[in-house]
Amino acid sequence: MTRVVGVLATLDTKGPEAQFLREQIEAQGCRAVLVDIGVVGEPGARPDIPREDVARAGGTELAEILRKPTRQDASPVMVAGAIALLMERQRAGELHALVGLGGTQGTSNASAVMRAFAYGFPKIMVSTAASGDVSSFVDIKDVTMMFSVSDLLGLNPVTRKILANAAGAACGMAGVDVALEPESGDRPLIGMSNLGVLTEGAMEAVAAFEEAGYEVIVFHAVGSGGRAMEQLMKDGVIGAVFDYAMGEISDELFDGFRAGSPERLTVAGDLGLPQVLCPGGTEHIGVFVEPDTVPDAWKDHTYVFHNPVIFVPRLSADQMARVAREIGERLKHTKGRATMFLPNAGVSRYSKQGGPLYDPEGEAAFLAALRESLPETVELVAHETHAEDPAFVRAAVARLIELIEQGQPASGA
Repeated sequence: MTRVVGVLATLDTKGPEAQFLREQIEAQGCRAVLVDIGVVGEPGARPDIPREDVARAGGTELAEILRKPTRQDASPVMVAGAIALLMERQRAGELHALVGLGGTQGTSNASAVMRAFAYGFPKIMVSTAASGDVSSFVDIKDVTMMFSVSDLLGLNPVTRKILANAAGAACGMAGVDVALEPESGDRPLIGMSNLGVLTEGAMEAVAAFEEAGYEVIVFHAVGSGGRAMEQLMKDGVIGAVFDYAMGEISDELFDGFRAGSPERLTVAGDLGLPQVLCPGGTEHIGVFVEPDTVPDAWKDHTYVFHNPVIFVPRLSADQMARVAREIGERLKHTKGRATMFLPNAGVSRYSKQGGPLYDPEGEAAFLAALRESLPETVELVAHETHAEDPAFVRAAVARLIELIEQGQPASGA
């Protein structure tokens, strides 16, 4: 079967480059489909999906956009139209990868199209902006960013080589037959959150799940990680949750860099997925700083440096009570099949006895507030140990497996 690669470009400004990319894709044995997401100028290459079709699929005739063309008005239409047309091809088995070309505007539009596609579908963005902060382009999706080095304005030895590499990468990815699905048969894939201050416990948990025949995907709970985990729940990829790290809630409330989103902790409950939770890493936030600099706002707090540029202050008892109430509020979405495991002797290695953020009174106040805030639909189990203790972790793993198996039909049913 010939694999098909979609090419997203504004053909009025990237015509020769898109045509060269088409030729390189076809030289690799794939077929290219050029999608023109430009609006104003004349196309510099022949599109397979012209801009008129893209605009119409996005809900507006191109002629209407051209009456008073602005990027602000045109971009949402062209993005929506490209998504609709390309997803139709993908569902029909006629699209196997996407490549985009662009500067800042082209990158913004093409990457928005790519983010609409599922995890695992190949997405490559050749961009002049790829050497900077690309978080707004990638967000939580698996978009591969490739720096164009030079501006995408004419063909030269550099752009020819970069575009040829992009063609090779796209065709290679398009030919991969590995499916994004668990290898453990009818057992659900388990999503697990983790932080560096919980890694030993996370490794223990992964080993315990694997011993029981379950596959686990671990997410670094630094904002994007938790959001990606929950998106994969919505996509139906993740079927059970070991939410071991909740520092994203603390950072969201107190302006840390690991901040999640208002949806964090609500998705598994909304979907009714079996979940075991632990307030791991909630006792502190992470703040980017100049090397070894203590911010004025946190000088009266106990603190440690996670590394020279990540400052980690311990939250006060009042601040932690606010975190507890927020966790309880978000878990009101939970319909059941959920257990909160409380480690009374420390919610991370930083706050256990001997750790740099050890504060048993503050920890006790936080855990008391969390007990009061949890909805009745969430079972509560407390252990007189810290979050990385193997016995604590193994008990939490065993409980999640129980919840999963309670929801599965009996053998032969």
